[in-house]
Amino acid sequence: MILLDAGPSDWVLFFGHFHPVLVHLPVGMLVLAFLMYFFSKEQHEGLRQKSVATIFLWASLSAFISCAMGWALSQTGEYDEDTLFFHQWLGISTGVISAALAYMAKFWSDEKTMMKLFKPVLWVSLVLITITGHLGGNLTHGSDYLTAYLPQPIRGWVGMEARAEAAEGGAIIPKIDNIQQAIVYQQLVQPVLKQKCWSCHNAEKQKGKLRMDTPEFLMAGGEDGAIIKAGMPLESEMIKRLLMDASEEHHMPPKGKTPMTEDEIAVLQWWVQHGADFKKKVVALPADAKIKTILAKYASGTSSTEPYWSPVFKMSISEADEDDIASLRKLGLLVNPAAKDQAFLEVNAVNAHGLADKELSELSSVQEQIVQLKLGQTKVTDSFMPQIADMPILIQLDLDHTNISDKGVVALENLKYLESLNLYGTQVSDAAILSLAKIKSLKRVFLWQSKFTEAGVAKLKKMRPGLTVDFGFKGKWPLEIDTVRVEETAK
Repeated sequence: MILLDAGPSDWVLFFGHFHPVLVHLPVGMLVLAFLMYFFSKEQHEGLRQKSVATIFLWASLSAFISCAMGWALSQTGEYDEDTLFFHQWLGISTGVISAALAYMAKFWSDEKTMMKLFKPVLWVSLVLITITGHLGGNLTHGSDYLTAYLPQPIRGWVGMEARAEAAEGGAIIPKIDNIQQAIVYQQLVQPVLKQKCWSCHNAEKQKGKLRMDTPEFLMAGGEDGAIIKAGMPLESEMIKRLLMDASEEHHMPPKGKTPMTEDEIAVLQWWVQHGADFKKKVVALPADAKIKTILAKYASGTSSTEPYWSPVFKMSISEADEDDIASLRKLGLLVNPAAKDQAFLEVNAVNAHGLADKELSELSSVQEQIVQLKLGQTKVTDSFMPQIADMPILIQLDLDHTNISDKGVVALENLKYLESLNLYGTQVSDAAILSLAKIKSLKRVFLWQSKFTEAGVAKLKKMRPGLTVDFGFKGKWPLEIDTVRVEETAK
């Protein structure tokens, strides 16, 4: 008979996850005892010693309980063994020294010679708990967790490379001067993985026994096998988990972490689709209109995502019915919260490009909650625009690469809160200028590869000073010059 290792029991893992909660108790107690000992008045010596002894006793007990929970957590096998070894034994040492300090404070308080050891041991305990905490941070957040957001010019002083600027919405959009010669993995893919994935999948911590911080480990996969199938993005576990609804257990990044943007996911899909090669440059990979749009943002160092401070988010609205949301998800739509602890919804058709007006009509069941609607590359037509116009709190509408025309834009004129309208790759032309100008809340419109002309853009800007118009490239692909953004700041 062959006995298979079933791994740690659920009870062990359950208690292990209390370690991050309990570990702060001994830390706080040691700091409190330190402050009491060095800053209390000498005339209260007896009370000080008694209080300090009690605090150290509880610090010791909580440290040992925390160590036990830490051992249980380590059984997941997700952490670097060397870092874990030192973190574990320094934690145990802190508990032992806390017990020694409790004993010394209680029984040696009248022994002046013996109490000479108390202060040095107390300092040692503080050093130990500092190092132990730092190693715990390495295990949880990666070895660069202290320096990841070190600002300039300090980064330059210590020889660290500058961070890419954070674009609106939290996405990192590094400006790449020669986008065609950029190495796809190194300059487009790796920065995204570093920002969104490495904190849980690095040298110190391997959640799911997966490391993603080097090409070799990324392709090796984790406990469930490979996460990337070159040439097959929709069969690659990494992509599948990114495209899951945020409500699903296996969605990545997990709840509480900053999710990837639609552009970031599209770049990863594009890289995997064309072989997941670690050395190829942008010029070597075929790029469709959507990818060209994204590459344009890298070329200019800008993001298409607006930081919405809309009055909509101050409103109190009722929650959508869960059955209605479930019906939309069955169509392949992603339906996720658009704001924390509020009923606002984002609906995204990134996984459902085949949907047409008939299927999309089911959005009426949640139209009171939708603030972001992304229907790019679907089969939506002008006939569906009146239904969108009935969405009372819509802030962002993406209709890129659809068959929407000037007639469809007319139906959107009365949207009260619409701030961002994406019409990339549509049939919308200069004839829609008046309709766009009538959307008083509109702050940004995307018109690259539409039927708009430069003269039309200039006229729109004249009618609506302050409106940002993204008009894309002057010239042909591949890029020979930087993107041109027709933009004017309101005065």
